Amino acid sequence: MTRETTDYEHVRRMRAENPKMRERDLARMLELSEAEFVSAFCGLGVSRIEIRFDEIFKGLAGVGEVMALTRNESAVHEKIGVYDRFVPGKRAAMMLGADIDTRMFPTAWVHGFAVAKTGEDGVERHSLQFFDVHGDAVHKVHTRPGTDMAAWNALVESLLADDQEPGLLTEVTPAEISARPALERDKEDALRERWQALTDTHQFHGMLRDLDLHRLNALNLAGDDYAWPLAEGAVPAMMQAAADSGQPIMCFVGNRGCIQIHSGPIAKIAPMGPWINVMDPGFHLHLRTDHIAEAWAVRKPTSDGHVTSIEAYDADGTLIIQFFGVRKEGKVERSDWRELVEGLARPETVAAE
Repeated sequence: MTRETTDYEHVRRMRAENPKMRERDLARMLELSEAEFVSAFCGLGVSRIEIRFDEIFKGLAGVGEVMALTRNESAVHEKIGVYDRFVPGKRAAMMLGADIDTRMFPTAWVHGFAVAKTGEDGVERHSLQFFDVHGDAVHKVHTRPGTDMAAWNALVESLLADDQEPGLLTEVTPAEISARPALERDKEDALRERWQALTDTHQFHGMLRDLDLHRLNALNLAGDDYAWPLAEGAVPAMMQAAADSGQPIMCFVGNRGCIQIHSGPIAKIAPMGPWINVMDPGFHLHLRTDHIAEAWAVRKPTSDGHVTSIEAYDADGTLIIQFFGVRKEGKVERSDWRELVEGLARPETVAAE
């Protein structure tokens, strides 16, 4: 919808009539993107901000403790901490703090808002919310009791856009889901040759690009020495096993504009319906297990020995979430992580039982 066709009064009325419904779900019910929904409240607790990327993240360093949230359709990743160690970049930027660790792609950040709303408990809560060209959320920053609100308000004030009328300044184009291409068996030999020659996990994307291979198709073609499918329920089983052992893991959740990473142990695993949740003091993860159509264990060679990961995909072949064992650069992978992954059930194991 455009500014001319959006009925902002209707959107606001629906919000008032459904106070407990999440904005994302209410927007979908109204056939709006989340960015369009939020923009309907400009002037009513919502302010449009300019996405001056470096200024945003240098400014956030001064506000103290916040909660960083990155999500996709199937997973929500929340980390509490301070934005520090910002590394700028036009195509890719990073936050390398001890708690908030992200890889960000600035060109995907198109719409920005500062949001203030009062909850049912009477407490006013503040956030910065960023969306891509499709109106999908790429990253959100929420204040915490320890946030320096004077610094927060000063940052918001410095970023305010001139136009504060309701609506988006550019029309939203819904994202298209690319169909997963057919498996190209003729690329198997070239893939295995390139895969074997990897010396760093970051070379993986370049390999797929050079061979013009869909990521999930590459896993299917790589062979069991490099990638093998896992049984249904393997991801929650891994999470529980990691919590039970106390071993530190890495958890990556991303979208078109941001990847957010947790590094460390996980402890409190809480299943709830289709969701498997991590509910630790500084880290929350919410994962829709019913959205996992395929899960794979993956080995990538590096100069320090192979690195093992778990990757989960939805029915469209889109990557939902990745897990690794915590590993310092130049060190071999933890043996307990390898043993955990290699011990997870495979589809044929379940079928045989």
